[in-house]
Amino acid sequence: MQKMILTFLSFIIALSTVNAQKTDAPTIVAGAAKLTGKIISPNNTGKDSIFVNLTVSNPISGEFVKYKALVDPSGRFSIGVDMETDITLAHLNTSLNAENPLLVKLTSDGVTNIEISYNSSDDIKNIVVTPAMSQNDMTENFKVIREMIEYISDRAPQPLYNKSTDEFLVHAKTTLLERLEIVNNNPLLSKELKEILAKDFHLWLYNAYVFNYEGAIISNYRNTSDDKSGTPDIQKIDRTYFRFLKDFKLNDPQYLRCVTLLEFQKEILRNETLGLPLIGESDIPSWLASVKFILSDLVGFDNGPYYDILAANAYGKQLTEEVRPLTEKQKEQITNYWKNGEIAKILFRKNEKVIELNRLKSPLVVNDISSVPNDKIIETILAKHKGKVVFIDLWATWCTPCLNAMQEFRPAKNDLRDKNVAFVYLTNGSSPLKLWEEKIKGIGDQHYYLKDKQWEYIMDHFGFEAIPSYLLFDKEGVLKNKFTAFPGNVKVKDMINGLL
Repeated sequence: MQKMILTFLSFIIALSTVNAQKTDAPTIVAGAAKLTGKIISPNNTGKDSIFVNLTVSNPISGEFVKYKALVDPSGRFSIGVDMETDITLAHLNTSLNAENPLLVKLTSDGVTNIEISYNSSDDIKNIVVTPAMSQNDMTENFKVIREMIEYISDRAPQPLYNKSTDEFLVHAKTTLLERLEIVNNNPLLSKELKEILAKDFHLWLYNAYVFNYEGAIISNYRNTSDDKSGTPDIQKIDRTYFRFLKDFKLNDPQYLRCVTLLEFQKEILRNETLGLPLIGESDIPSWLASVKFILSDLVGFDNGPYYDILAANAYGKQLTEEVRPLTEKQKEQITNYWKNGEIAKILFRKNEKVIELNRLKSPLVVNDISSVPNDKIIETILAKHKGKVVFIDLWATWCTPCLNAMQEFRPAKNDLRDKNVAFVYLTNGSSPLKLWEEKIKGIGDQHYYLKDKQWEYIMDHFGFEAIPSYLLFDKEGVLKNKFTAFPGNVKVKDMINGLL
């Protein structure tokens, strides 16, 4: 459950595409916006090293994009942002107080200006934003989200492992409604934001809990029985299990305002039980016909904007996860179907960026060391890269901070790619094998899928309790640094350069 909470916090901290002032349906637009502002702090310490961090959720290409700007000596900053909807509410924080995120409305082809004043304790004292928006929505939403996901019911845990799937789904719906009361009863948030948070939490709970039926049942068995390490007999689910999708009414365009839609759509596209075909180079109408044959009875409709968004997300998955450019045939299919529409513009814009990233990406190498003893894993890895600085990343496919760190580190890694350094990535069976195989295509470099005992040994041996965690060895194979949580491009790049 802790992993689920951390994952949702990582998604929601980037909460996007909410219009806190009106409830007009969002419009898909391949646009751009600018965020400008000023940071005012009475301390004046480190004024030349204050950063503003902005995270934008893009529902068509299906990715979270992070922007970072250095505040100048006068306290001012400016960030240019690619947009995929007409209005986006992005997550903003500063290095003065990263624990207090804000929601800031961005408008396609517009400029948002925000002035944030801090007191001597680096707590936010005042916010002035233009165009104006609800300051309660800006400052309180994260607190409500945390309260909602950490809520503990008065009801005793119920054994579900020996119940039918129908009873499991009823329990999930009861859990959802119980927690949504926290949002609905909050006196500070606007009605509009409450509606979006309710949709977002619905998406997240079902993505993390209901889609993962086997994991949920195993967890329930261990939490409600005397057997804390065993596994119960698990019912096999088929496509009919996903009839709960009707409750979402996914043709509602307001879902474009939900940050968790990105991961929800990826789960729909890769779920083995649903078995949607890969889009590949198929013509889009034929691909959609196959998808509708599987989904229409489950979602409750066979036409509407949801299917176009899903098709766009299928291309986006290739672009953002595999960092693999569109083929000429795919570009032809996109043009034939969407013509010069906004979805086509968004996909082609993203494709240009992926072409550049792909040019710099190192080749992918998958290594098998399943037969190597636990205490020889690191020694074996270092031997393969003798004479090089070795940077080892311990990560997992479900770990959003891990994936965010990789995305953030890409530019610095590209700067180091021609130097004498090896980048190595370790994970284990907590990352589903097929999903891991997809993710690593976009990472490149050296990858190892460890057995659980091998992973546990490394975590214990180096004293790691969480991921992402990192090991840095010099050219002689001597451990020079180890740390948990990504400290930023500059620090890691300086560590590596110091050993080259």
